[in-house]
Amino acid sequence: MRTVTLEGRGAFDEWRDAARGLLAAGVRPEQVCWQLSGEGGDLFGTQTEAPMPRAQTLDISVPKGFIEAAEAAICHSDPDRFALLYRILWRLQAERSLLQVRSDTDVADLVRLIKNVRRDSHKMKAFVRFREVDAVQPKRRRFVAWFEPEHFIVARTAGFFQRRFTDMDWLIATPKGSAAWNGQELKTSREPAGRPEAEDETDELWRTYFSNIFNPARVKIRAMQSEMPKKYWKNMPEASLIPDLIAGAERRVQEMAAREASQPPAFHERLQAQWRGREEQSDPDLPPLERLRHEAAGCTRCPLHCHATQTVFGEGPDDAEIMFVGEQPGDTEDLAGRPFIGPAGQVFDEAVAAAGIDRSQVYVTNAVKHFKYERRGKRRIHMRPDAGEVAHCRWWVSKEIEIIRPRIVVALGATAYLSLTGESRPIAEVRGMPIPMQDNRMLLVTTHPSAILRMPDPDLKARSLAAFRSDLGGVKRLFDTLQKVRGPEQGEGPSRGR
Repeated sequence: MRTVTLEGRGAFDEWRDAARGLLAAGVRPEQVCWQLSGEGGDLFGTQTEAPMPRAQTLDISVPKGFIEAAEAAICHSDPDRFALLYRILWRLQAERSLLQVRSDTDVADLVRLIKNVRRDSHKMKAFVRFREVDAVQPKRRRFVAWFEPEHFIVARTAGFFQRRFTDMDWLIATPKGSAAWNGQELKTSREPAGRPEAEDETDELWRTYFSNIFNPARVKIRAMQSEMPKKYWKNMPEASLIPDLIAGAERRVQEMAAREASQPPAFHERLQAQWRGREEQSDPDLPPLERLRHEAAGCTRCPLHCHATQTVFGEGPDDAEIMFVGEQPGDTEDLAGRPFIGPAGQVFDEAVAAAGIDRSQVYVTNAVKHFKYERRGKRRIHMRPDAGEVAHCRWWVSKEIEIIRPRIVVALGATAYLSLTGESRPIAEVRGMPIPMQDNRMLLVTTHPSAILRMPDPDLKARSLAAFRSDLGGVKRLFDTLQKVRGPEQGEGPSRGR
């Protein structure tokens, strides 16, 4: 039996050096007795046997994950951690994927130690309370703190405090070591430290803050004691308030209920106003398209209405011969409540004018009536609607077509084509080709102008814009052809015999 004595205060190097020598000498895990300094020894005080030096010819390798796991587990206070780590090290020489077997007893124990160390480190970051003392340097403030960790985590966690409080001098003392920062050097010690005595005016500030954020209606004593065990209470000034706050929680909840506002929340009036507006909008004297617009303003058919500013309904004459259907409103349209007025709308307007189409005589709308986006900082970035969201909005588009009865419907992009036909096909397969619809209506498909704006290649963008304008020229030619075929006896212009 070979006995190895370690200081065992979280130093990974001392265990690593001993383990290398044992492994190189071929000493099996069951042949090693690990003990801490000041422990063990026999009745007569004989010297313990040192491990054999590492053999230079033995090639020892382990997965990278083991080094990281061992550095954390060695900080645990469990005296069996050294034997556990050596046992895993020995097994890794033959079982290279051992660490992936979480059901293995040794691996499960290793994971438990690591979790405990990480939890203790988290507690240290959360419950250390600095108190100011006299400064050593004239332009730097100096603070001290006392903490009682369960494991040897001071050196492991000190870097967090150095990064967080680099502009002040501080000392964190614990029974398991200490850490100090003087603005230039971070020093750690594994020797037990005494508790520094210091009082700070901010202790009262902590108590004031804690008493004001304490919510008596949400007190969960077991959860509180689990997240902030009583062992930490004596070192935190605000913890002295906890017993009284818990004891008076029920009374304070009753007082809060008695002070409850008698008026409904502010949003209640807004909801009531919407419902009153819907009743007004149901006026049978309103034109059908206007009534449909008012109904769509309160649409909640899909979750998109939760984040959009408002419904963006179609715009144009209710007897338009040509209807353009886009994808969805963009950021500008969402804020203004009107379709095709943003950058893509400008491209659209220019192409329509170039094709000889009167913009004021066409109806423009979108397959989806609410803006779908994701936030990136302060910006709202467009997101393509999914098939479910398009399906929810098809009812509105169908009603618009039913009321307006256009002779030509133009789908701008794949989303609009999906909304109008229920089919999902590449634009290239159906672009520029007249497609018959119900009621002798014709469907034409082209790209969406926003897709052109997003093209990074200037040459490709120029070609795509030219193709888009050519497609709208085809819309005008089809419209002129249908006008000639219909003839004056069927009525031309806005009336169309309605």
